[in-house]
Formats: sequence, C-alpha cells, structure tokens
Amino acid sequence: MAPNRLAGETSPYLLQHAGNPVDWYPWGEEALARARALDRPIFLSIGYAACHWCHVMERESFEDETTAAFLNERFVSVKVDREERPDLDAIYMDAVQALTGSGGWPMTVFLAPDGRPFHGGTYFPDRRRHGMPAFMDVLRAVDEAWRERRADVEGAADHLTEVISRAAMLPAAAAPLVRSQLVAAVETLEGDFDPVHGGWGSAPKFPAAMALEFLLRRAAGGDDRAGSMARRTLERMAAGGIFDQLGGGFARYSTDAAWMVPHFEKMLSDNALLARVYLHAWALTGEEAYLGTARATLDFMARELRLPDGAFAASLDADTGGVEGATYTWTAGEVAEALAAAGLDADLSLAIEAFGISERGQLEGRSVLVQAARADDLAARAGVDRRTALAVLERVRRTLLAAREHRPHPARDEKAIAGWNGLAVAAFADAGGRLGRTPDPALAAAGGEYLVMAATAADRLLAALRTPDGRLHRSWAGGRASHAALLEDHAGLAEGLLALYDATQDERWFTAARELADEAIDRFSDPDGGFFDTPADGEPLVTRPRSITDNAVPSGSAQLVTVLLRLGALTADERYADAVERALARAGPTAVRLPLGFGQWLVALDWLLERADEVAIVGDSAVPAVGQLRAVLDRGYRPRLVVAVATDPAGSAVPLLASRFAVDGRPTAFVCRDFACRRPVTEPEALAALLG
Repeated sequence: MAPNRLAGETSPYLLQHAGNPVDWYPWGEEALARARALDRPIFLSIGYAACHWCHVMERESFEDETTAAFLNERFVSVKVDREERPDLDAIYMDAVQALTGSGGWPMTVFLAPDGRPFHGGTYFPDRRRHGMPAFMDVLRAVDEAWRERRADVEGAADHLTEVISRAAMLPAAAAPLVRSQLVAAVETLEGDFDPVHGGWGSAPKFPAAMALEFLLRRAAGGDDRAGSMARRTLERMAAGGIFDQLGGGFARYSTDAAWMVPHFEKMLSDNALLARVYLHAWALTGEEAYLGTARATLDFMARELRLPDGAFAASLDADTGGVEGATYTWTAGEVAEALAAAGLDADLSLAIEAFGISERGQLEGRSVLVQAARADDLAARAGVDRRTALAVLERVRRTLLAAREHRPHPARDEKAIAGWNGLAVAAFADAGGRLGRTPDPALAAAGGEYLVMAATAADRLLAALRTPDGRLHRSWAGGRASHAALLEDHAGLAEGLLALYDATQDERWFTAARELADEAIDRFSDPDGGFFDTPADGEPLVTRPRSITDNAVPSGSAQLVTVLLRLGALTADERYADAVERALARAGPTAVRLPLGFGQWLVALDWLLERADEVAIVGDSAVPAVGQLRAVLDRGYRPRLVVAVATDPAGSAVPLLASRFAVDGRPTAFVCRDFACRRPVTEPEALAALLG
C-alpha cells in the first residue's frame, strides 16, 4: 500500500502512521480546505510516539481496512503529534474534558470543517467492551448526526467553542498577594498528601515535580511540613518501580498508589524536571541518596536520550515489540540466570531481597524491580557490613543492566523539542555547576561533563531552531526545523540558558536568554495580564489557548514568569516586573487554592513574595579567592539567589554588575536586594554573614 500524506512529515509519531490505510492529513490548511470542499467533518486523532494506547488503537482500528474505508469515505482524517503541537492539544483537550469530564491519549475529536469541536473522547476499542462503545459505532453515529441532524451538531460546536474559549480566563486578584498564602498552599497540599507512599492521589499517580520544587523552597525557608512531604515523596518514588533501579530515569507515572508498577514510557521532560528536584533535595539536606538519584537520572538522559548532535530526544516508547514494559521486567529465574552467568550466584538471595523480585511490583507474572530493603537492613540480614552490602548490590545492578542491554529496546522518538531541551539544559547545567564547584575530584569531574553536555545542547538548539531574524522553532527532526515555537519553548529554553549562565558565568547565555524572554513578552502577552500559548502572529485557531496549569511540563506562562523574575533580579528591568505582577495577580489566588496543578506558579509566587538575593562578584572566576566566595553561595539550598561574576564589570552585559568594583584590588562581593546593596565584602565569612 502506498504511504499516505504523513510520509513527508518529520515527527516519528506521524511517520508511524504513514503506512496506515487511513488517508491521513497532517494538520494544516490543506486538510481544512478539503473538509470545507467536501462538507465533511474532521476526524482529529492526537497522540504521541511513546503512548501505549495510541499504539493499541492504531493496531485495532487505523490498520483495519474496513474502518479506514469508512473514515476515508465520510471524514477528513487528521493526525497530530501532541508534542509538536501542544497548542492544538490544549484546545481540543479542553473540549474533550468539557464533554466527558476526563481526558487522555489517544485523543479522538470530531470537528466542523472550520475547526470547531462538537464531539470527542479518548481511546475507543475496536469492539464494545468495558463500557466503551466500539470505534465504528462512534463513527457511524457521528456521520449520521452530521448528515441528518446538522443543526444540532452546529449548535453543539458553537456552545463547546464558547466553553473552551473561556476555559483559562481568570479574574485579577482583588487584594494584594501576601506571604500567608504560601503557607496556605502548603496546608492544602498537606491535606491531600499520601503519608504512607508520598505524593498526592491514588492511581494513577504522577510525580508532580513542580509542586515538589515549591515544597523544597518552603522547606529551605524553615517549613518542616513542606520538607517532610517532599522528602517522603522523593524517597518512595526513588525506591519504587517508577524509577529504573538498574539504568536510572523515571517512567511517566505509576499505575498504582505505591509507585510500584509504572507506565513505562520515559519522557525527557519528566526526567529533566525530576533530576533537578533531586539535586535540590541534596543541596537542601546533604543526603547522598538524593544526589545518587539525580545523577542516575542525568546519566540515563545522557546515555539513552542524547542525540548524536548533542540535543536530546523526546522520549522512549512504553512498548517493546508491542508489549508494554517488556525491556524492563524480570522473573526470578531470569535474574538467577544473569547472575550465574556472571559468577555472582552467591549474591542471588541478597539481590532478590534487595529488589523485591518475588514480592512486589508484579506485572502479569513478571516483576518490576523495586528497592525492597535498605542497604543497612540487607547488611544486617546478610551478616556483612554496609560497605560490603553496597558493593554487592552495585555488582548485581551492573550485571543485570548489562544483561538487559541484550534485550530488544523500546523505540526512541528522536525529535528535539525546544522547551523540553531547555529543561534538560537547566538540569545538566545546574548539576554541572554545583558538582563542578565541590572539592570532591570525582564529583567535580562529573560536573564538568554535565556542563559540556548542557553547553553542547544549548549551542545546537540555538543554531538549529533559530531563524536568521531571531524567531524560534519548536521541533527539530529529520534534519529539519518545524513548527513555530510556543510560549513554553521560549520559557523552557530561556530557563536552561539562565542556568548555564549561572553555572559558567559566560554572558552569551545570559544575552540569549534575555532575547528569548523579550521576544516572548512582545509576541505572547495578553493585554489583560499573563500570556497566551501561541504568538500574536501565529496560525489562527478556533481560540487562542492559554495553558495556565502544569501538565507534563510547567505551564508556559508560569515558567516565563519564573524566568522574568530571575532576569529582573539581574537587570532591574521594570518591564519584567510589570509582566510578572500582572500575570501573578491573575493566577496567584487560583494557585493557592489548587496548588497541585499550579506548582510552577507557586514557585514564582514564592520568589516574588520572599524576594531574591542578588550577589555581584568582581573578580576572575578562575582565581581561588573568587571560588571561595562562590563556595559560600553553594552552602545549602538558596532557591532565590542570582549570581553575576565578572573581572571587568564595566564591560559586562549584566546590569547587576554595573558600577561594582574591587576593594583594594581583591575579589569583592556585593549582596543586594532590589539592586540596593550592602557594603562590599572580600572575605567568605563576611559574605556568609550578610546572606544570613
């Protein structure tokens, strides 16, 4: 069979469907014009490459000749990769949720030829089961309604379009935002918290990285309740099957409340966010286990998601050979065979006890490896010291990982998404800067490697995704940049560049981040406050989306506000302060009431209400005395700190350094708040005293 119209696309997800008998169109004017010319409804299917149920629906329905023939005769079928077009995904997800009360992928939506939605759902099976109608029954019902009850369909489309147009409209705060609201947000999170397993909700359970970042910030300010919730969640996730105990990295979510059995897809965005959360938990507590999880996650990203050009791929599939999780699950016999082949038979009982192979994390007769016992407990039971137990477990881990490498692996979605790569750059840069400044040679060496990866990815993104006039694209795949960048791309990439600037003090990263932020303000601002997801000169859609809640990635608006707060502390630019205050005035009160879905807004609100410490250091970064001053700033976790270092402040592009000077020719630090600075200091302990 000849390939359909998706064969010319770059998205791996769309290319997966290029051989379907369905006459797919990519989203665009050609498809809309075809629907208008034929007066047919549009069947819109939205998914992504790592989605298990997307693959199931493809096998059951989109590869079925009878179903395809009906679609081709009665509909114009459009396939969208939600990772390439989250703007379309946001609009039509709002419609599906308004219709059904829930959402997910694959998303199935029926549109009038002008793009207005009138009916939809998610996965539909090929035959009736579990209370769901068969997909062909849905198609016949929609076709019949379109042909025989057109007025009803048009009315539904008008009503639903009005509903989704109002979905993200928030009133401005009637009263000033105050610190007590941050306390109230922590209390709300505590009320919904799972004290046994950590996290929020039952099943499925998602990591909620942005809410965890907020809690760590509050814990850094002395809120023990916030710290307790964050630590419990991070510890239980790292011990569960959602975390790959052999190769590192987190799956998208847990299918149960105890983090035991994951949904196996691994996303770049999740891992970038969680690596940074664990890194910050280590900075706050000093507990090495958090650093171990952060490094294992970064190493997974470097090993399995890094592309040859230095950017990062979007995801790994949930399925291997059509079986979800086949790469990652084990039987006790398979573990015994792998250890025996490596001459580690004597360690079998310890391995089974450590990873819970026969007890927990069961999935259709196979086990997901979980951390079933702590090293101290294992050492006591085995009659060995802790160091010996840890050495045994590391040998077992490496042996099982090596055995797993011989299995078939899940497919990789190799498109590089600007915003997600920005999150990855931020994680590698943050880790690289922190570890690179430690006195431990091994950690410092790892930090240097992470910084190289961050800088290489950033260079690649700026070279491949920016047009000569400075415009940003969202995606790079197959040697081509595609799709205009969205708000989340500007915000995510700017966040990564600012993290690189903080880690390296190379001002080209600061300049590039500021350019992206300025462009975002110019092209995405809502005159009433806040930001739209799409640019003012972007493709006209049935409504201009504003995704204010966190999903798999932070809300683009909230992330841009966080970037502007950081830039404001480095520049004192009133334009940034105005944009921040107008956005938070609308989103802040809702974030306090619904903190789980507004974690990134709470991070921004915490920064605004608690204020930032601005530190300008005059001196050469390579001089030990400057390193000693910077080491003071690395003590503990200072989430509202910006640092600028320069040998020649007069020649710096960073306004925070303007008019700073060296006292008696010595490296000198200025501690400021809102650009009002305390007396300059040259000694590390004097700097520590000013910071408190």
